[in-house]
Amino acid sequence: MTILALHEQFCADKITFENLSPYTIKWHKAIFRSFHTFSDIGSIEELHRSVVENWIRWGRTERNWSPKTVRSSLMSLSVFLNWCVKESIIETNPTKEIKKPRLPKKIPKHLTVAQAEKLLQWAQAYPYHYDFEKNRAVAILAMFMYSGVRYQELVNLKFTDVDLTYHTIRVISGKGDKDRLIPLCHNLEGYLLPYLKERENINPYSPFFFVSKTLRGRMSDNVIKRLFAKLEQKTKMHIHPHMLRHTFATLMLEGGCDIFSLSKMMGHSDIKTTSIYLTATVQHLQQQINKHPLQ
Repeated sequence: MTILALHEQFCADKITFENLSPYTIKWHKAIFRSFHTFSDIGSIEELHRSVVENWIRWGRTERNWSPKTVRSSLMSLSVFLNWCVKESIIETNPTKEIKKPRLPKKIPKHLTVAQAEKLLQWAQAYPYHYDFEKNRAVAILAMFMYSGVRYQELVNLKFTDVDLTYHTIRVISGKGDKDRLIPLCHNLEGYLLPYLKERENINPYSPFFFVSKTLRGRMSDNVIKRLFAKLEQKTKMHIHPHMLRHTFATLMLEGGCDIFSLSKMMGHSDIKTTSIYLTATVQHLQQQINKHPLQ
């Protein structure tokens, strides 16, 4: 069996027996495609440590891979090779001998309160051709900043997932195939209501929360891409959806939210992942330093 066929079987097993999401499978396939294109090996027996190391060197020098990309690439390949060991196709996983680079501990980039308010004000003032497009843009930005949902989670939100009666947002099959509930705050509801009113006139029958102006299904991915391109051009700030998720987490901590509750709202499996936002909250640190006994 060729190594390509082996990897397809690996992906099929992960879907069947571990219920991995289509996005995770797509990630595994993209990384393996990069490795296979570079190495051009035909069988699993040709996959040695040196082949993998040459691929990583190429990625770092020719493609300017970050340490994070190197680690994730090695991790994906290692998961595949561990499966090969489990299936008795090979005896050992050669990537286990390769040292992974340390990741720099960077403070997550986020917006201040003033910048976040400026962003929403700009979206409300921008001269869109249709009120529906303006209200949808404002609702998208507010949803990112007031709930901390991920990009794909926002795109996949169903109309029934946003409950204005019980003030909750239900995220179905988020990262790691986990469901979670996020409280829906009063300010966010205020930004959503004008959009929902327009949605009722434009596209009321779509199962998705964020809908297209012309099609029956959910809105195109290009809607958000165009929106953020306009944001960068007009505000002169480099902004992307995940930065707004960082903004939500940082501002919640600065506002006094406890880290355990924030971890639940963010959908983190480990509270250590959430704790990285403590490094970005200057106000939180200021509150803690004021607890010094000599103060």
